[in-house]
Amino acid sequence: MKSRLTALALAMALAGAVAVLLTGAGCGASEETAAELDGSSWRLSGWSLSSLDPSDFTITAEFAGGGVGGTSAVNTYRGSYETGADGAFSVSEIASTMMAGPEPDMRAEQAYIELLDGAASCALEGDTLTLFDEGGNESLIFSATGE
Repeated sequence: MKSRLTALALAMALAGAVAVLLTGAGCGASEETAAELDGSSWRLSGWSLSSLDPSDFTITAEFAGGGVGGTSAVNTYRGSYETGADGAFSVSEIASTMMAGPEPDMRAEQAYIELLDGAASCALEGDTLTLFDEGGNESLIFSATGE
């Protein structure tokens, strides 16, 4: 009986270690992802929704203490974010200043906030952070700023 319990405990520990290895990459493990994102700064380099080139605008994301904020083309924004297992990612409580700007900038800002609000998962690979929508499609691609 003791050897069966030992074998069962060993099998469970091995399964747990494999699960950690499989989900620890990218945004797969919430504690690791939160630690990796905390204190990081990013600039938007690509997106899916708009025909506008995001590099024509200043759109940034800075992560700190469970919050995300930055510049959204014209205004500044702030919200909270959560990460979870299997790359889950969500942003909530997005608030923004309300200044007006040139029409293309305002369209870019609206597109960015909508895509950020709709993010459902993420992948963090080197200097690239990619957010995906509910369907698993790339929606926002950020490059690390090194700040």
